Amino acid sequence: MGAPPWIKSRNPTRGFQSGQGPSMGRRMDTLHRLEATIASRRAASPEESYVAKLNARGLPKIAQKLGEEATEAVIAGVAGSNEELVGESADLLFHLLVLLGARGVSLDHVLAELDRREGLSGLEEKAMRSE
Repeated sequence: MGAPPWIKSRNPTRGFQSGQGPSMGRRMDTLHRLEATIASRRAASPEESYVAKLNARGLPKIAQKLGEEATEAVIAGVAGSNEELVGESADLLFHLLVLLGARGVSLDHVLAELDRREGLSGLEEKAMRSE
């Protein structure tokens, strides 16, 4: 399976590289750093950490917040500016990582699932799930 068309090369130590801006590997490092920050803040005092406060309120509250952020991203995608969409997307990714962490699911686990699906059409992938 080849790389997406915007990818120029793959550097085994830094990930895929495009000709523009930071490498995808560096961007994935951003998500991994955020995942680590969220994990470290889970044990903090709820009075001092938003992540700890969310975790103290339990999975239903974390899931509710993720749903709210998803709705805000959808609204920004349809009726907002690109800047609003970027901001809401960042909020959505953050809250998704909070939920994954609370459930003990790593970002790497999600990325492995995406790797598994690479090259499949959406219809093929859905058919495989229903078997």
